[in-house]
Amino acid sequence: MAAGLPEPLLLSEIVHLNEVTIAGQHLHFGHVFYTWIAMLILFAAAWLVRGRLSMVPGRLQNFFEVFIDGLENFTVTTMGEDGRSVFPVLCGLFLFIAVQNLLGLMPGCDAPTANVNTNVGMALFVFVYYNYLGIRRWGAHYIGHFMGPMLVMAPFMFFLEIVSHLARPLSLTLRLFGNIRGEEIVLLLFFLLAPIAGTLPIYFLFLLAKVLQAFIFYMLAMIYLKGALEPAH
Repeated sequence: MAAGLPEPLLLSEIVHLNEVTIAGQHLHFGHVFYTWIAMLILFAAAWLVRGRLSMVPGRLQNFFEVFIDGLENFTVTTMGEDGRSVFPVLCGLFLFIAVQNLLGLMPGCDAPTANVNTNVGMALFVFVYYNYLGIRRWGAHYIGHFMGPMLVMAPFMFFLEIVSHLARPLSLTLRLFGNIRGEEIVLLLFFLLAPIAGTLPIYFLFLLAKVLQAFIFYMLAMIYLKGALEPAH
């Protein structure tokens, strides 16, 4: 930076509530705090829906029934009947990421997924989960997923598959982090140029984009699970 110029600020440092002082004590609100906020929102929504279940569904119940049923049908169509057993995990993951992403658009809040540490945890969970299910189903034969279609190419393919699988958590982490952090930086630029006229249109565009990023994470996790549960060729 040139002398005399201030350090650049992130969007979270300008419009998000990251630190407050109470009775002389500085309280820092980081990605872990906002992750808990996302979980509380999901628990509250689940409690509200559960308390209003009826044979004649209301608007809230109708919304969640259509959403979850459509997502489950999509998963089963893609994965087969195996999709029903893993759908609760995939659906929970999608909702969790979507709420975290959308928190970044709420005044005073920050998106936990704009921090790489949050995404590493979720990516590692997906990595461990699909390998666990693959080993549980196929046992020692699960190694066939890493050997390729031709026995003569097995040593070479094994190395490539190991590298490919180890790269998956990194890919999931950086894809989500880069998109969410990039959207915050773009939103900051529009906010600085035109606080209202420039921010509102892009705000609603990012509302869709943040849900889309959660769905992409969901899709990739589903593909990894599908590959682990299918027989090796």
